[in-house]
Amino acid sequence: MDAYDIPAGLFSFSEEIKKSRFITLLAHTDGVEAARAFVQQIKSEHPSARHHCWAWVAGAPADSQQLGFSDDGEPSGTAGKPMLAQLMGNNIGEITAVVVRYYGGIQLGTGGLVKAYGGGVQQALKGLPRQQKVPMLTFTLSVDYAQLAEIERMVARFQGVMLNSEFLQCVSLTLALPHAQVAGFTQNLTDFSRGTLHLTPVR
Repeated sequence: MDAYDIPAGLFSFSEEIKKSRFITLLAHTDGVEAARAFVQQIKSEHPSARHHCWAWVAGAPADSQQLGFSDDGEPSGTAGKPMLAQLMGNNIGEITAVVVRYYGGIQLGTGGLVKAYGGGVQQALKGLPRQQKVPMLTFTLSVDYAQLAEIERMVARFQGVMLNSEFLQCVSLTLALPHAQVAGFTQNLTDFSRGTLHLTPVR
């Protein structure tokens, strides 16, 4: 669960190949439902196109549970799969690619289709603005009032975020930490509190 790139915005790339027009659109989609919604949006924006082929990596790049693709009527394996291969080869997450094809009357053959669909995504990825996503894990932690200031400093030092604080008999904190920083924070917490404070993961 290391940091990974996600799209920072929508990007499109258009080209004409043997009189067919191919429009590749890339968007940030966090989760399969968002990915499906984007595909439907593009279909409604291009109702007269012959094909709306798509592929998505809807979660982290390594999350094989959130992959999907469709040839949408093109010969099997000539559109969705090469599109997905380009997305996965770029180690980018939370992304959906849709390639809209307006048919120009000349058949491209299977090799030509693979090149058109995969190549469109490849070209679009070159221009796509990106930002980095750092996966965070959420925890609760109860501390004494006297410990609060040091805990807040510790959270900041490990690039974490305070999400909520409840001031009761003790202070009940909800905090988020980057996945890569959890072990270091836990060790510091143990050292600081001599083993009396413990993070509780929020499921």
